[in-house]
Amino acid sequence: MSVEANQSQEPSLHDVKITIWTFPRYIILFLIRVYQKTISPALPANTCRFYPTCSQYAYQAIFRYGVWKGGYLAIHRLIRCNPFNEGGYDPVP
Repeated sequence: MSVEANQSQEPSLHDVKITIWTFPRYIILFLIRVYQKTISPALPANTCRFYPTCSQYAYQAIFRYGVWKGGYLAIHRLIRCNPFNEGGYDPVP
């Protein structure tokens, strides 16, 4: 699958069916989207070492695996996002 095809298949908040069990996932995904739409555009361009960006990775991981496992993957990714890591293509497993 090409990088462009992967980008166009990013899940939407509308794809989450809201129930008592998925409500925490919905809230966290909503907060990530707020960050992506408000704070992220104000940051300098091309500062992310990875593709997809850390916020895209967190969104995809939490959407796919839920708050606990997806959150763990997102935190692990944020820890790796530092000047000592060269980055590169790192999709959600």
